Amino acid sequence: MTTDTAAVFASAFGDSPDGVWAAPGRINLIGEHTDYNEGFVLPAALPHATRVAARRRSDGLVRLVSAQGDGGVVEFALDGLAPGSVPGWAAYPAGVFWALAEAGHPVGGADLAFVSDVPTGAGLSSSAALECATVLALDELYGLGLDAPGRALLAQRAENAYVGVPCGALDQMASSCCVAGHAYFLDTRTLTGRQVPLDLPAVGLSLLVIDTRVKHDLGDGAYAGLRAGCERAADLLGVRALRDVGAGELAAAEERLPAELRPLVRHVVTEDRRVLDVVALLDAGDPRALGPVLTAGHASLRDDYRVSCPETDLAVATANAAGALGARMMGGGFGGSVLALVETGRLAEVEQAVRAAFAAAGYGAPHVFSAVPSQGAHRVR
Repeated sequence: MTTDTAAVFASAFGDSPDGVWAAPGRINLIGEHTDYNEGFVLPAALPHATRVAARRRSDGLVRLVSAQGDGGVVEFALDGLAPGSVPGWAAYPAGVFWALAEAGHPVGGADLAFVSDVPTGAGLSSSAALECATVLALDELYGLGLDAPGRALLAQRAENAYVGVPCGALDQMASSCCVAGHAYFLDTRTLTGRQVPLDLPAVGLSLLVIDTRVKHDLGDGAYAGLRAGCERAADLLGVRALRDVGAGELAAAEERLPAELRPLVRHVVTEDRRVLDVVALLDAGDPRALGPVLTAGHASLRDDYRVSCPETDLAVATANAAGALGARMMGGGFGGSVLALVETGRLAEVEQAVRAAFAAAGYGAPHVFSAVPSQGAHRVR
C-alpha cells in the first residue's frame, strides 16, 4: 500500500511526499468501556492500517485527500482553525492540527494523502488510525520529538474536543504503542503499560474477527450517555472513577445506586477484573483458558451495558456453538465486530457456520478475517 499512497499523493498534489507513515486499527482482547473509567484494557494492533503520504507547506494551508473518499481535496487554513470548522472525515486530521497547535507545538501547513484498509464502523478504531497516522507524520515532519504515548494523547484530544466523541485513551494508545506479536496491557489512569506476549500460532490458536458490517456512529449521543452514567455513578459513590470500586465492594456499591446505574457499574467492575484475569493467563502461558473470559465479557456487554445488537449476539453464539473457545463483541457497541478465539484448524468451520447463520437470519454477509497482532504507528519510508 506504500506505493499506492505515494501515487495518490502525486495524483492530487504533484511531485513526491516527504515521507509515508502508517498507524493501525486495533482489536481489543478484553477491556471494553473501561478506558474512560480509568480502568484496564488489553488491545493489540491489526495489520490493517491507515497510511499517509505527507509533505510540509510553508503557507499555513492544509490540503487533504483520501483514496476512500470522493477524490476531492479538502483545504483549510491553520489560522482560525476551530472545532466544527472542518466537517466529515477530514475533521479527524484537522483535529490533530488543532490539538497540536493548542498544545503549543510549532506545526505549519502540509499536504496529506490517506489510504486505509481499516474497516470503518466496525469497532476496529479506524478513526484512531487516521488520527495517529496524522500526528506521527506531523511529529516527524516538524521535528516535535513526541513519544508514542504523547502522540496518542494528542490524537485522543483531537477526537474528544474537535470531533466531539468523548472516547477514552484505548484506541489511540493501541494504535500508537502496540508491538507486533504482543497485546498491550494499559492502565488508563496512569497511562503506563507493558507488552504481553500473544503468540497464539505457537499453540495452534487464532483470533478471528467477524465484522458484522452493522455500522455504528459513536457521535450520535449513545456513547456519551453511557459515559455520563458512569461518571454520575462514580460521583454518587464518592470515588474518582469506577475503577476505584473493587470486585468485593460491588454488591454494597449497587445498593447505594439508582437501578438504572447498577448495570453500568457492574459491567465496568467485572470487566476490569476480566482484563487482569486474561493478563494473568497469558503470563502463565495458558491462552486456551481465555475463551470463557471472553464469552463472559460479551454477556456483560449484552446484558449489563446493553451495547450489543442481534447481529453481534448471533455471531458470538454461532462461533461458540461451532467450536470457538470463546467470543465477544468489540468496540463501543451498537454494531461492529466480534472477536473469537479459535483453534487454527477450525477457522474455516467457524467462519462457515457464522456465514450460514447470517444468511439464514436475513443479514448481510459478514467480513471475516484472522487478526495477527501487529506493529503500532511507524514510518514506512
